[in-house]
Amino acid sequence: MDYYKTLGVAKDADADEIRKAYRRLARKHHPDLNPGDKAAEDRFKTVQEAYDILSDPKKKQMYDQYGFYSENGMPHAGGRPGAGAARGPNMGFGGFDFSDAFSGAGAGAGRRGGDASNFQDIFSQWFGGGRSEGGAGPPEKGADLEYGLSIDFWQAIKGTQVRLNVSRQETCSTCSGTGSRPGANAVCPECNGSGNVTQTAGAMKFSLTCPRCEGTGRLRNKCSACHGDGVIAKSETVDVRIPPGAQQGSRLRVAGKGNAGTHGAPSGDLYITLRVEPHPVFHREGDDIEITVPVRIDEAGLGTKIEVPTIDGRALLKIPQGTKNGQKFRLREKGVLNSRTGARGDQLVEVTLEAPVVHDERTKELLREYATLHPEDPRAELWSKV
Repeated sequence: MDYYKTLGVAKDADADEIRKAYRRLARKHHPDLNPGDKAAEDRFKTVQEAYDILSDPKKKQMYDQYGFYSENGMPHAGGRPGAGAARGPNMGFGGFDFSDAFSGAGAGAGRRGGDASNFQDIFSQWFGGGRSEGGAGPPEKGADLEYGLSIDFWQAIKGTQVRLNVSRQETCSTCSGTGSRPGANAVCPECNGSGNVTQTAGAMKFSLTCPRCEGTGRLRNKCSACHGDGVIAKSETVDVRIPPGAQQGSRLRVAGKGNAGTHGAPSGDLYITLRVEPHPVFHREGDDIEITVPVRIDEAGLGTKIEVPTIDGRALLKIPQGTKNGQKFRLREKGVLNSRTGARGDQLVEVTLEAPVVHDERTKELLREYATLHPEDPRAELWSKV
């Protein structure tokens, strides 16, 4: 799978471009915004997988170099085509000959001998990418959370405040996010507090991050509450203010209400995408409101003033003499208030002429008289263009 193609970014895209592409695609394909759409759900999982690899520097480095990512860090037959070409049986990834590393010769200076198992240890540290059991790991900012929220038409127009129940990761209060049991901070006996160990492979010597303390130089005991993660799962109530004029697809950000960061890093953010339920009368286009109003033939022919509904209540609309079916009128500043600009949109009123339903002879007589007085064919212009 080409993760760059999945996110729609170039191979030299930086972390910010990758993050923006992920957020855009996650919003588009999120299952909450596409209920019942299995294809969208599968696409969301693919996008999530691509972001998990490309947002992690170690995973991205291995993917860029070999065209795949593996948890154990070692290339396999399914890797990038030609990954093992032009190498001898004991050639390493950089083209060096490590044949001595498998011979058991040259115990060399350092804490461990130069046998084949040590060679595997070296490569597992180079390409493993994950933290060891109980290791502290580097501080990482918490992941952002995405939620979909449905509101009705009037909540979007007037603005409102809603209370959400959000499942998020919170900093562990027992260990204050360190992941360690309070008071556990002994010097690591493996590296004597230096954070580095020396390993040998044949005639080669390597200075590597200590696998026991992961470079901290200190040992820790896992916090019993969070099991060393520094965060715990928690359901939290979050109050979200929805500003007046919110639209379908509007995205709100609640800072610091995503998952907690690890080891003192800041929390992510909570992003809420709005779905606005339609109204049976009012139709919204941007900041404008559209409405269709029926008028009688006599009102359209003679002209009149009628009351029409607006989002503020009733308003008078002048119907000029000779108004035609489908004609539109504009009510200035009767639309939606834009909370960013402070300006209001307009209301567009389309009129539809309704023919009378004739039940009595007098009405029929009047209509016949009208036809005699106005015999012009309203379809004459149509026929002239055929």
